[in-house]
Amino acid sequence: QVQLVESGGGLVQAGGSLRLSCAASGRTFSSYVMGWFRQAPGKEREFVAGISRSGGSTFYADSVKGRFTISRDNAKNTVYLQVNSLKPEDTAVYYCAATLRPSALARATNGSWREYDYWGQGIQVTVSS
Repeated sequence: QVQLVESGGGLVQAGGSLRLSCAASGRTFSSYVMGWFRQAPGKEREFVAGISRSGGSTFYADSVKGRFTISRDNAKNTVYLQVNSLKPEDTAVYYCAATLRPSALARATNGSWREYDYWGQGIQVTVSS
């Protein structure tokens, strides 16, 4: 079992940036594939970014490519999501997620929330314009 706690959200103007953090505890952090998801008002939860256990591979939704960067620091048991050039449509609750399943990064299932077993409480990101 692993506990996840997000931080770093808030209100920002369009074009601005935030750095979201997700601190993990309970198990060896480097054993987990990590992901970020978001859920906007009235919409389903969607995949944002994922990162392999070592951090050597990253994956992004098309809507955030070139603007968002996922990274991890296994020594600090923390995964980050740097969000730049924010748009109003990025407004959502952002969730950190973890999984031990290698299928989370498989071609057929990459980006599926069903592959993740542990979730943070979510943090609000609001982009104004």
